[in-house]
Amino acid sequence: MARLSRHELKEDKLRTTYEEYELFAKTHYREIALVVGMAVVIVGLVLGLRYLINQREAAANAQLGEALDTFHAYVGTAPPAALGPQAQSFPTAHEKYAKALAQFSAMTDVKGMQKLLPEQKAVRVARYHVGLCQAQLGDQAGAIKTLTQAAGDSDPQVGSLARFALAGELVTAGKMADGVKIYQDLVDHPTDSVPRATSQMALADALRATQPAQARQLYERLQKEYAADNELAESSRQQLASLPK
Repeated sequence: MARLSRHELKEDKLRTTYEEYELFAKTHYREIALVVGMAVVIVGLVLGLRYLINQREAAANAQLGEALDTFHAYVGTAPPAALGPQAQSFPTAHEKYAKALAQFSAMTDVKGMQKLLPEQKAVRVARYHVGLCQAQLGDQAGAIKTLTQAAGDSDPQVGSLARFALAGELVTAGKMADGVKIYQDLVDHPTDSVPRATSQMALADALRATQPAQARQLYERLQKEYAADNELAESSRQQLASLPK
């Protein structure tokens, strides 16, 4: 018998493999079609979900921008040239913060199927600002509740901002120990949004009425640690000078 060449053996092997796959495909056509169909559906769902998330994030960012414009709007009367033709202004702070509260609250009021989707950072930032608006409008209990929720945010920047604001509300509400504890923790764990010096100054300010000796130590430490920062050093000096002897 004539010996087959390597090329002929390879072709024969390929032909056999192809025939096996062809037979398998014919035998399991329905199963293969189902698997392929499921794969197409899954890919479509993933792409659709990604598109939906991107659209929601863009919409949330736009809403946040509008609400922040309101939150930072000018209060009082001013020449149009000073504000610009598109800038907002409000006759009273109450009106400004009431409108901003409504805008931020609309962002955090997530309903239905949207609760199953990841929460955008814009919504978490809006929740923090809801607490700020409540504080400005005199709703201290509401502000503390909202800021406590925002303080647990997984984003350290948003969370630290909320905790800083929460500490201030707690001190104002007479819960000095709770507020001081938060300030001290922020001093020990600074972030870009709440630097160590900011928390130190707030802690000293909170203690000056009830624990002036400790406040004095903090102001003196700030003067030494941030001597190169003229504004901070001067602020510390003024606060120190105003303490009772």
